[in-house]
Amino acid sequence: MHVLLIAQYFPPDLGGAATRAYNLAKGLFLNGCEVTVVTAFPHYPHGKIPREYRWKPVRVEWLGKIKVIRTFMPPIKSEGFLRRIMLIGSFAISSLFALPLIGKIDAIWTSSWIPGIVYSKMKKRPLALNEDDLTLEDVVDLGLIEENSLILRIAVWVYRICLLKGDLVTPISPGYVETLSKKYWVKENRIHVIRGGVDLSIFKPSLSRKKSGKKFVVLYSGAFSVAYDFVQVFKAAKIVEELDGDVEFVFQGNGELLDSMRSMVNELNVKSVKIIDRLLSREGVAELLNQADVLVLPLVEFKKPYRGMSSKLYEYQAVGKPIICCSNGLPKDYVKESNSGLVVRPGDCEAFAKAVISLKENPVLAQMMGENGRKYVETEASIEAIGLKMKDIFETLTQKHR
Repeated sequence: MHVLLIAQYFPPDLGGAATRAYNLAKGLFLNGCEVTVVTAFPHYPHGKIPREYRWKPVRVEWLGKIKVIRTFMPPIKSEGFLRRIMLIGSFAISSLFALPLIGKIDAIWTSSWIPGIVYSKMKKRPLALNEDDLTLEDVVDLGLIEENSLILRIAVWVYRICLLKGDLVTPISPGYVETLSKKYWVKENRIHVIRGGVDLSIFKPSLSRKKSGKKFVVLYSGAFSVAYDFVQVFKAAKIVEELDGDVEFVFQGNGELLDSMRSMVNELNVKSVKIIDRLLSREGVAELLNQADVLVLPLVEFKKPYRGMSSKLYEYQAVGKPIICCSNGLPKDYVKESNSGLVVRPGDCEAFAKAVISLKENPVLAQMMGENGRKYVETEASIEAIGLKMKDIFETLTQKHR
C-alpha cells in the first residue's frame, strides 16, 4: 500500500503537528507501507527558510526510504492570526507543485485539509482528515476570539464542509470525538482516534549516568506558544531557588513568546532559569530530555477542560522521566492514569514549586514514575502501533472505495 501524507509541518519544524506527521509516516513505513510526504520548507515557528531551499518551488528529499517532497513557503514568522492564514494559504497553493512527483497512491492522510481534498479529488483516492487540535474551540477557550462572533460562525461552517469531504477523520484525542460528531456533524463510524505516538527507537532512557555535582534539572522542550503558561513556571522557579539553590529550570525551543519569556525572567530576576533559543533534531531533543531530572508540560488554563493530548507527553514518558503536568483536562487524566508524574492546577506556581521539591527529595518516587511512563507508551503509543492501526483502517477503506 502506498500512502500519501500531506502536512504543512514536518521535522525539523517544531510542534505537535510536525511530530504527529513524522510519527505516522514512520509508523506506516515500519508496517510495510510505501510512504510519500508532501510538506512545506522548514519554517515553523521562526519563519527562517534554510539557505538550501531558497528560490526553489520544490525540493525532493529522502528520510531513509520515505520520500519527502518539500514545497515553497514564504519567510514569515508564525505569529498572529493574519500571518498564520498567509502561511496556510501559501502551502495550500504550493503543495500542488508536488502533484507531478507523486505517482500512484492508494490512500491519503492529511493535516492540511484543503490540499488533501484537492489531491483526493484529482487522484480519486480515499481521504483521512487529521485533527490535531480543536482549533476553533481552543481560540475561544484561550479568550482570543468571542464565541458568538461572525467570523467564528463562518469558520464553523467552513470546518463542517471540509470534514464532510473526508472519508474518515483521525483525531489524536478521544476528547475530540463528541465535538466532531455533535458540532461538526461527523458520523461516529467515520471517526478513528489515532494517538500522536512516539518513536521509541529515538526517545528512550539513556544508559549514561548523571555526573556528580550536576544540578537538578527541570526541563521544557518545544514551541514557545500561547498554549503554554511559562510565567507560572518562572514564578515557581523563583520560589524554588529561595528554598534550594541546586535546581535549574531549562527551556529549549523557539516561538512567538520568546521575547516575552526573556523579559519576564529579567523582571522576576530569576537566576535559575536558562532559555535555549535553538532548534534540535529529533535525536538532539531525546538527548536533551535525558539530561533532565523532571520534564514539564505547563498548559495554560483554558475556559473549559482541555480536550487535546500533547505528543510531548509521549516523548517525556518514553525517556523514562517523571512529569509535572499543569492541566485541568485530558492530559491531567492521562498522567494520573499512567502514574507517570504529578499534576498541578494551571497557574498555581506554589503547587508547582512543591512538586519540584517533592520529586527532588524523593528520587525513588521520581524513578518509579519515569519507569511507569516508559512501560505505558511501549504498549499504548509506539509509532509501530499507530502505524498498524492506520494501515488496517486504510486497507478496509480502500476495499470499500473500490
